[in-house]
Amino acid sequence: MLTTRRVDAYHALTVVAPGIAERYRPGHFVSVAVGGPGTPMVTRRALAVHDVKPDYGGTVDFVIAVSGPGTAWLADRRARDTLDLVGPLGRAFPLPRDPVNCVLVGGEYGSATLFGLADVLLRRHCRVDFVLGAASADRVFGALRARRMGETATLTTEDGSLGLRGRVADVLPGVIADVRADVIYACGPMGMLRGVTAVGIEFDIPVQVAVEEAMACGIGVCMTCVLPVIGDDGVTRMVRACAEGPVFRGERVRFDDIGTIPFDALGAPGGGSARNVT
Repeated sequence: MLTTRRVDAYHALTVVAPGIAERYRPGHFVSVAVGGPGTPMVTRRALAVHDVKPDYGGTVDFVIAVSGPGTAWLADRRARDTLDLVGPLGRAFPLPRDPVNCVLVGGEYGSATLFGLADVLLRRHCRVDFVLGAASADRVFGALRARRMGETATLTTEDGSLGLRGRVADVLPGVIADVRADVIYACGPMGMLRGVTAVGIEFDIPVQVAVEEAMACGIGVCMTCVLPVIGDDGVTRMVRACAEGPVFRGERVRFDDIGTIPFDALGAPGGGSARNVT
């Protein structure tokens, strides 16, 4: 552990992890053990990588919201504490081959994932515009950095305490039209991703979403993070967010069916698609 600091409603942690920093690509995450030796908290916590830097041989930043004993334990770490990390894990964001206009949409601390992506896109001479939102001003992460990095940065809060009152999906159509967006990248709560994807479909623009799904192991073993995703062949499968994701094409994710096994999913009990099993 190098540093931990409070950033509005969140905690930002920086760790020295040269191997992870070297292999990181935007969209990757790390799996972190919590609780220390002898803890009853046996499951790890999956945390999206916010940034990597060459400092101290390679440092990795991630941002957490305290929501239970595991994240509370992480928030209490101090300099010289050590963490057990596995990473980088998951499927990263696909990047455009040519310079295009990119809108990066973040909800709450999900915005943290987008800044490493923005760095790479800017190096590829893409235009980057941000749309960030949350319930209140203290939960909008990275507003100042978004203003520095992006051609524009549109901020929304549900209570009107920062930027425009409303949600990111409310203002996204106007941003898409203004900047002539070619692609949308998004990370945040599932409800936000659902709304952003719907806007992308309306404008016929590809949407790449990094889903926020509970991951107990982070390596594809425990099957706690499955969600229904439509494959290239049109068949819905229950896939693992940690292994096949966390980045998916938004229009392929069946957001309305998350938390269930759709009757037409491949292998579902009594499902119509089960007949496709060979």
